[in-house]
Amino acid sequence: MNTSDDSALLSALRTSAERELKDHILPYWATAAVDEHNGGFVGRIDGLGVLDPSASKGAVLNARILWTFSAAARFLDEPRYRLLADRAFAYVTNHFWDNSNGGVYWMLSSHGDVVNAKKQTYAQAFAIYGFAEYHRATRSREALDRAVELFEILETRASDRPRPGYLDAFNREWVLLPSEPLSERDMPAAKSANTHLHLLEAYSALFRVWPSAQLRERQTELIGLFLDQIIDPDSHHMGEAFDERWIPLAEITSFGHDIEAAWLLTEAAELVGDPAVDRAARDMAVTLAEVTLLEGVDGDAGLMNQAVDGILSDTDKHWWVQAEAVVGFLNAFDITGDSRFLRAASSIWGYAQSRLVDRTHGEWHLRVSRDGEPYVTDDKVGPWKCPYHAARACMEVMSRVDRLTPEAETGRYGLSA
Repeated sequence: MNTSDDSALLSALRTSAERELKDHILPYWATAAVDEHNGGFVGRIDGLGVLDPSASKGAVLNARILWTFSAAARFLDEPRYRLLADRAFAYVTNHFWDNSNGGVYWMLSSHGDVVNAKKQTYAQAFAIYGFAEYHRATRSREALDRAVELFEILETRASDRPRPGYLDAFNREWVLLPSEPLSERDMPAAKSANTHLHLLEAYSALFRVWPSAQLRERQTELIGLFLDQIIDPDSHHMGEAFDERWIPLAEITSFGHDIEAAWLLTEAAELVGDPAVDRAARDMAVTLAEVTLLEGVDGDAGLMNQAVDGILSDTDKHWWVQAEAVVGFLNAFDITGDSRFLRAASSIWGYAQSRLVDRTHGEWHLRVSRDGEPYVTDDKVGPWKCPYHAARACMEVMSRVDRLTPEAETGRYGLSA
């Protein structure tokens, strides 16, 4: 049972998250990010709000926009967000989709022409995520068919059977590209925790609307892969980069990925419906939250970015890391009732509101330094700077607080319901 202090924190957190979602995040993307000249959404806006009309358009950004407006349309029952979800779906299917080989291209020009045709498993996962959520919001059969087709392509082309897991990168015709880095910040690797984390997320979204036996089996395997292989049993951190045989290539700790994995594993296991898997995932979620709280949360309450070989190497506070930490710690509080986790979620949310939210130019800064100064040359909109982490955190907070507080008005919202 929640204490009065817990109830007050939950109520304040929910109120702030709802205000942030409705008054700040969604209006920014509904206005500044719409490309009125070339269709779809713009490829880049810098940290000072300056649009680059010639910027390329990334598959990850557009799939995340599709997910965000689809979720907002359903969660808030807002027709204007349904129209923007329709816009995103049309652009992804008309421009990013490869009608000859299947899958989505990595990068288009500002005019919608293919400039990088590689098939990154990570991007296919986000396309599944976006299509599945659009189907939930609209009941579009085409969206569900495309999500299922992508699942089947990945199982045929990207799965590394009989070894566990999925390979990361392929060319246009689905020929393997060995050790292709996901971004300039990532090291080359045949398999990555990041890709598998977002496959887990995407397969959960698809399972809600297409609960096939094969998908349940693959999702159970993915959960087991995290519990038995990706998360180190001694440090309780995920490895980040691996070769084909799941041998770690470096000891890199991403605190954001650890706490994001905590709640995504819980979500996936709940959907699979196996009590033993569910218990193991919940136990691991609490362990990941404990270690993240101990090692990654800074004295100012922000969650730092990265450690290498057990030593802090990047103390910047990235926007997505704070957003995922709020959900991950709230999830741990839900499992345990331990108020430390609720206080962590509340404090990190407060840090994000005071340091990362840009009250001048809109949206959130991509990152701030350890002393709280924003990097204004970073993207506000870009291939990796997107609406879904912060918007999803707001919706998760609202939905979870309503479930945690019986006295709250329930039934208005529901991200996972």
